[in-house]
Amino acid sequence: MEHRNPTDSTTQPIGATRERLARGRVLIVGVGGLGAPAALQLAAAGIGTLGLIDSDTVDVSNLHRQIIYRTADLGRPKVVTAAERLAASYPAVAVRCFAQRLTAGNAANLFCDFDFVVDATDGVASKYLVNDAAVLCRVPFSHAGVLAFHGQTMTVLPGRSACLRCLFPTPPNPDELPTCQEAGIIGSVAGTIGVLQATEALKYLLGVGQLLTDRLLTYDATAARWRTVALRRRRDCPLCGERPTIHTPVAVESDSCA
Repeated sequence: MEHRNPTDSTTQPIGATRERLARGRVLIVGVGGLGAPAALQLAAAGIGTLGLIDSDTVDVSNLHRQIIYRTADLGRPKVVTAAERLAASYPAVAVRCFAQRLTAGNAANLFCDFDFVVDATDGVASKYLVNDAAVLCRVPFSHAGVLAFHGQTMTVLPGRSACLRCLFPTPPNPDELPTCQEAGIIGSVAGTIGVLQATEALKYLLGVGQLLTDRLLTYDATAARWRTVALRRRRDCPLCGERPTIHTPVAVESDSCA
């Protein structure tokens, strides 16, 4: 599914582009290895309202990949620290901070206040929560994940393109997946994927180009290789199919990674 604007992006008046971005509202769920670069790029582009939700504080183990933080920030809430740094460089951006975990109870209310959601969460269960809440709220979002030298991302337009459950109807068993502590995360890979997520948000808000809908873009940094996997919306998807069985976001247990 393509999201196109009849006017090519290169011919849109600069003023009109700025106005559309200034009206845009993007929520970033998780201000870590993916969310930090995404936040910086969206703020620099002139997004009007940027929401940040994360319950964590800055830890020394974050600094190699979460580029918005510094050593002096250790122990401080991530959303507060990120908001201060963004405000210092981009004062025109309104930053809304939510120093809390995303839950099945608050996801719908949060998502409905924004035009687009960036899933920068750090665990499988959290990613399913974002997927389910966004689809049920009909809010477009960018999914992504990173592990070691590998990353992946896709964009979901609820009701129009494949969602995460179209690809994997149920979450995999956590025991089947390597943990981030086991495999690690390369900061540059997280940064690369996070910037792509910001670009998808900008394309959606401006109505230009082809979004990563019905396509999973994967990145293998060890081979410097990109690969696109074609997807399609499943009629029997338990969330967005013809006879859905999931009608409310599913609660998740705490998980951490990126």
